[in-house]
Amino acid sequence: MPPSIAVATANAASGRDHRGVLDPAGWSRWADAAAALEVDVLAVQEVDHRLPRSGSIDQTTVLADRLRSDGPSWHTRFAAAVHGTPGSPTTFRPADPDPLDRPGAPSYGIALLSRHPVRGWRELRMEPSRLRLPVPLPPGAGSRLLWVPDEPRVALAAVITTPAGNVCVVTTHLSFSPLRARAQLREVVRWCRDLPRPLVLLGDLNLPHRIAAGSTGMASALRTTTHPASRPRVQLDHVLLDDPDHALAVTAAGTRRIAESDHLAVRVVLRGDPV
Repeated sequence: MPPSIAVATANAASGRDHRGVLDPAGWSRWADAAAALEVDVLAVQEVDHRLPRSGSIDQTTVLADRLRSDGPSWHTRFAAAVHGTPGSPTTFRPADPDPLDRPGAPSYGIALLSRHPVRGWRELRMEPSRLRLPVPLPPGAGSRLLWVPDEPRVALAAVITTPAGNVCVVTTHLSFSPLRARAQLREVVRWCRDLPRPLVLLGDLNLPHRIAAGSTGMASALRTTTHPASRPRVQLDHVLLDDPDHALAVTAAGTRRIAESDHLAVRVVLRGDPV
């Protein structure tokens, strides 16, 4: 049987529960549920790194420990989009251009985790726009909306040696302003031009299927609805393939609820030729 790999993308919402509450126990539950996906590569959006609001833990490391179980360590990378708590104009700032400058800084961003060896990593930092976007506030907070600056965004790529061949995996989490998200997606596509193929783009793109696929020219591994998780109405979470030589084939695809995240995870199995 030809070898295959399972990949998935999931918006973790930093481990929030249905009330929007963050605590280390919430992340532990989310990590356990993510491990049950049984994947080889996992892309995660809305990840906290040593932020006080989530118990000052390194969420990527906790997740990697759950994924490995009793097996070998996974290859992981966290890419900070901002330092400090996101969503507040007074407590966050764009992450440093060099991701190694402040490895212990309380941050928020995305993570990519692989069971298989990573040959190289690469990051793209997208400049924040001048937009101020509305964020809903909880009941009793006075005004229903808080207008905050759009967060900087980041993309993370890894070239992975898998049983199905060398695969370039890219993940990102784009703006919830549709116009800004579409411009960012095109920026990611340009950045990917010199990366090896086949290339798999996973992430919360905050764009529906038609726009996400049309803006990239990539093939969608699964067309479905992923948000909100309780009653999905729109697809915001995607697995897209740029595979000009048809080295990979989709053999299974579906969605799954991960703990109390407001997004469904998308899981795809890809079959390829041996290395």
